[in-house]
Amino acid sequence: MLIRNRKFVGGASVILVLVAIAIIGLVTIPGNLRRAGSLPPRLPPGPGGLLGTDSLGRSVALQMSEAVLKSLQVGLIAASLGTFLGALLGFTSGYFGGWVDALLRVFIDVFLSVPSLLFLVLIAALVKGVGVPVMALIIGTFAWASPARQSRAQVLSLKERAFVRLARLSGVSDFQIIFGELMPNMLPWLGANFVNAFLSAILAESGLSLLGLGPQREMTLGMMIYWALSYGAILQNLWWWWLIPVVTLMGLFLSLYLIHLGLDEVSNPRLQRAG
Repeated sequence: MLIRNRKFVGGASVILVLVAIAIIGLVTIPGNLRRAGSLPPRLPPGPGGLLGTDSLGRSVALQMSEAVLKSLQVGLIAASLGTFLGALLGFTSGYFGGWVDALLRVFIDVFLSVPSLLFLVLIAALVKGVGVPVMALIIGTFAWASPARQSRAQVLSLKERAFVRLARLSGVSDFQIIFGELMPNMLPWLGANFVNAFLSAILAESGLSLLGLGPQREMTLGMMIYWALSYGAILQNLWWWWLIPVVTLMGLFLSLYLIHLGLDEVSNPRLQRAG
């Protein structure tokens, strides 16, 4: 049971706390504080500004509230797209076999051999003014190959089980077997893969943002760090401007990793016994 797994509960709790704080911040902090000059510039955290202000006099707390939700949005969209496409292609390849498997396996291997980071940088550089949803779709486009290969290997084993053979003898269609018999047995694995893709997507967006290729008109954790570095926050000793998003990003990675470990242990009982 997931609720009994300490790693999953701990990681999920951190995510929920971050989301709750971000939503409360967006609701309670006036929206006009996102404009330059709305507060005194370079104000440290304190009564005058909850998390201080940047060099343009904008509220860091409001930026953080937006950045956390936008970064999670990137992860959610990209992981959903990558996991769905990967599972669909992997299930189809592994279950039908033959020429279908041969064709899809070559297609999957080609994408696995492509340096995805290089293509992400090139696409992000060519697509100017990209927003968070488009950035997430770009990242998700390169996130399906690994889950496709792994799900194919799982299906190759599962399709030889007795319950699949019984379903075939009962006249159940192939797609009903895939979605009704195979997929429910792989939900824990799909969940663990989804969380891993979620983490990778946020990491990819942060890396692109640090290169100046992120969503320039929207605030993510990666863009917060990018703007802080661009305006010399480290040289000006504005530690709250860059350190808070860095720590939040590290906490987000750690919590997602714990969720991944928890789901992995639930899907593989031997890992739970070994731990």
